[in-house]
Amino acid sequence: MDEPRYRRATAADLAAIVTMLADDVLGASRESASPAREDCYREAFAEIDADPNQFLCVVEDGQQIVGTLQLTFIPGLSRGGSKRGQIEAVRIASDRRGGKLGEAMFAWAISECRARGCSLVQLTTDKARTDAHRFYDRLGFEPTHIGYKRKI
Repeated sequence: MDEPRYRRATAADLAAIVTMLADDVLGASRESASPAREDCYREAFAEIDADPNQFLCVVEDGQQIVGTLQLTFIPGLSRGGSKRGQIEAVRIASDRRGGKLGEAMFAWAISECRARGCSLVQLTTDKARTDAHRFYDRLGFEPTHIGYKRKI
């Protein structure tokens, strides 16, 4: 793979992004590339794209989208009024996993957070993603908090 190219996603990238989101055990139960869901994804994309504190990224190798992640820049009063960078929905095309693309994507994301004035980068990960936990540990992330969710 040549040097990956990082860019803001466009609506034309939605099918590739959703395909990657659905291409694992957990994602397959939550995501669907079916035509019945297209409007939901388009509406969500429009909201993300309109928010200056959101950056939905796609990673390209040539003309092929091989990765995606979403950055959210969260202003806050805690930590002396510092901003946090939240990394979510990280996916790599299945045929590109294991080739260090994830490390490159995180280096890029952390650099973007730094450039936006963030003093902290955080992420959440499902408890079942033990391989991802080892990856995040290796990158220097620490499991310092317990997260809670409630479906509504």
